[in-house]
Amino acid sequence: MAPKSAPRTRSEDKQVTQFPNGTAKSAKAKPTDYSSHGVTDNDIFMLPASDLQLLGILTVIAAVVRLFRIYQPSSVVFDEVHFGGFASKYIKGKFFMDVHPPLAKLLLTLAGYLAGFDGEFDFKDIGKDYLEPGVPYVAMRLLPAIMGVMTVPMIFLTLKAAGCRTMTATLGAGMIIFENGLLTQSRLILLDSPLIVFTAFTALAWTCFTNQHEQGPSKAFDPSWWFWLIATGLGLGATVSVKWVGLFTIAWVGSLTIVQLWVLIGDAQTVTPRLWFKHFLARVFCLIVIPVTFYVALFGIHFLCLVNPGDGDGFMSSEFQATLNSKAMQDVPVDVNMGSRVSIRHQNTHGGYLHSHNHMYPTGSKQQQITLYPHKDENNAWLLENQTQPLGLDGEEIKGVKAWDTIDPVPLVDGSVVRLYHVITDRRLHSHDVRPPVSEAEWQNEVSAYGYEGFEGDANDLFRVEIVKSMSDGALAKEQVRTIETKFKLVHIMTGCSLFSHKVKLPDWGFDQQEVTCAKQGTLPNSIWYVEQNEHPKLGADAEKVNYKNPGFLGKFWELQKVMWTTNAGLVESHAWDSRPPSWPILRRGINFWGKDHRQIYLIGNPIIWWSSTIAVGVYFVFKGLSILRWQRGYKDYDNVNFKRFDYEIGTSVLGWAFHYFPFYLMQRQLFLHHYFPALYFAIITMCQVYDFAANRVGGPFGVRDTPAIGRTGVAALLATSIVAFTLYAPLSYGNPWTQTSCQQVRLFETWDFDCTAFHTDLNQYDIVQPSSNIQPTDAPVVPPPGGQQQAPPAEHVTPQPAVEEASLRREEKVEYRDQDGNLLNEEEVAALAGKVDFQTRYETKTRMIDADGNEIPDSSAGTAPPHPADREPETAADDPDNDGREFPATASPEDDMAKEKLVQKNNGGKPKPASEGSEATSTTK
Repeated sequence: MAPKSAPRTRSEDKQVTQFPNGTAKSAKAKPTDYSSHGVTDNDIFMLPASDLQLLGILTVIAAVVRLFRIYQPSSVVFDEVHFGGFASKYIKGKFFMDVHPPLAKLLLTLAGYLAGFDGEFDFKDIGKDYLEPGVPYVAMRLLPAIMGVMTVPMIFLTLKAAGCRTMTATLGAGMIIFENGLLTQSRLILLDSPLIVFTAFTALAWTCFTNQHEQGPSKAFDPSWWFWLIATGLGLGATVSVKWVGLFTIAWVGSLTIVQLWVLIGDAQTVTPRLWFKHFLARVFCLIVIPVTFYVALFGIHFLCLVNPGDGDGFMSSEFQATLNSKAMQDVPVDVNMGSRVSIRHQNTHGGYLHSHNHMYPTGSKQQQITLYPHKDENNAWLLENQTQPLGLDGEEIKGVKAWDTIDPVPLVDGSVVRLYHVITDRRLHSHDVRPPVSEAEWQNEVSAYGYEGFEGDANDLFRVEIVKSMSDGALAKEQVRTIETKFKLVHIMTGCSLFSHKVKLPDWGFDQQEVTCAKQGTLPNSIWYVEQNEHPKLGADAEKVNYKNPGFLGKFWELQKVMWTTNAGLVESHAWDSRPPSWPILRRGINFWGKDHRQIYLIGNPIIWWSSTIAVGVYFVFKGLSILRWQRGYKDYDNVNFKRFDYEIGTSVLGWAFHYFPFYLMQRQLFLHHYFPALYFAIITMCQVYDFAANRVGGPFGVRDTPAIGRTGVAALLATSIVAFTLYAPLSYGNPWTQTSCQQVRLFETWDFDCTAFHTDLNQYDIVQPSSNIQPTDAPVVPPPGGQQQAPPAEHVTPQPAVEEASLRREEKVEYRDQDGNLLNEEEVAALAGKVDFQTRYETKTRMIDADGNEIPDSSAGTAPPHPADREPETAADDPDNDGREFPATASPEDDMAKEKLVQKNNGGKPKPASEGSEATSTTK
């Protein structure tokens, strides 16, 4: 190995280096303080008028591209199901739980509210019409669209602040303008456009601050220095308040901050310990305190808006729920006695009530059902009986369930043996050695309600109260049962099992309520109960009372963060359009957002922009690898100012790309192409910086710095090819008319699974006048198996048809069979294949309208996307409080997910489906 004392290096350029903003500095003039070699003042407030004029033109172009036909489609698209629905709940004040922080949702709600949205539209299904109910959806879409427009000047200014030439900044702005994926996301009621613009603002502010910092002590603590540092903190707070992806942005800024502080430590001449701590505390305040305050304050607004109970409050604790209107309860007596009428809540699984109703199990003992019910109800009332009847003053046994009403209260203590009498149906809580109707496990027994009025019961009605002292609040609550404060188990005397509930729902015959069993080996959290309501005739108005403790704002805030984290981590089920991180940089697959009226919206990026940006990131990795090898061999490449600035400036952008990309490899939850957008933004910056160094800064035989025309030609060529690619895929971004031939010509890979057969064969077919909207579509018929007969739908599901003046119009319905390539099969081919292949296809049955002559008339209802599934499937089965992922650990491997993706590509019929990450706990993601 060559000794480092005798390096082999090419002679450096000794000429003066001309920097983009006109400042000249000798490449040999190394600073003696912590300022960086080769850095000039790139103050974006001092841009020349020509740059500002160009910036204005680019912004106008961006507005035209983003706002073009923003009114189409006039129906719900993809995750507008979730985020439009959240706006409805904000306006009505109904609590919901979403996996994403509230900033973007609050802004979308504000836009809708100012436009007159009353919250009555539910955004329930993809394809649901906006026009008839008068939803101001255009105003709501304008907010993300405007934010998409704002991203263009952000990247222009960021590149200028990084020292790039104006043509390079124009290249970056143009690539943002004509990036199809960013365009699609910014035209809909979604969170990604706000996320990108706040990420872009943070990158701009940090780049400007870094430029100030690298100029050394002369700029430290100046007004501009403070301005950009505070702006960075606000940007971080806003970014993480849209989606937790903002944590990756915080990690990026944090790592670069550590580098800055490390460099400051090395400047012993100008940075004293006192001054270093001043730098440190300034960054702590601006980059930690400000973002945290911003984030927490947003949840304060969130709680102020959501004051009423809603579908999502089932995710929260009883203490949390008690802070909502109508969920709060009056103070109740604290002492629980024999004869008390109580409601008993489950400690785990969101605190449902022990419940019974006058309906029987269809199997097993066929006795009365016992369930867990999430709402207050008279069927939650139980009377606590001792195992023996009390004795009167005459020594005789007092008969009846109300016997304890006439004697002094007898407290319920640890070890008491009780019977639970259901007040409404006159049956007692009962268990026996019979398997439950759903969880037919050997370690679980059925729990039922058994008996009748006047029946004294039997031994299978007896349960022992075992107080769980570690979970009970207060010394007295550990000895006797006290309302709310005491947590206890109910152990069945005869079998030794404990009353148990878990996230298993009963079928329709159990009204989808939660199963209650008696578990011999049940986990502790699912076997814990407590008394919420408590009444006894002998407890007067002066009896000691208790109520839920108010958790306060910080308690509610922290509980919600934990629930969001748990729910988000539990979104591991496969989705029709999910994808894995290795496929994102190469644009392997998109997302089907919407399909209707022979049009389609499919999220796909501009391949020219995606692939060129990915190549640029790869170029830097190759450069870094070679530079490390050369450094180890003793070369002094880092003495060259351009080499050093290339490494640091582009390395900063690549680090931002890496922080926003690689963490997704650690996630087993549902992931989608749009998760790559923040990383794509940094990749585009990287590509522009690489181009700027190659065209404008590097001298010698490989540089074109001295021939500006070559650099400008390169920018024009890149923009032209990007615009051409943008135009080719624009129908998928806007939902414009397209032809099958045009679609097939630009479908470069099989994994680009947009459905070309959904489009017309000729653009003229889109000019046919649509039929009158008062003709209501019937339900699509069910596809029968080959040889089977198609049954008519039940009468109650048939939509009555209004009288139509055009008597010649009628509907004709038929079932079509297609092979795996989408080719139509005739009756003979279907008959020949019967019994040999699986006809479980996902192609939808199509309904068409024909006139009296048999000519097809386009139907505005044709091709409507399927209904949003009730289980909300997240990117979130989060509407369902019982599907928050707590019992479904993320165990899938990336290989498993790639296999699932291939299976979906083969079997899925291309139906649009909302991402579950965006759903609420009434339904993120995000």
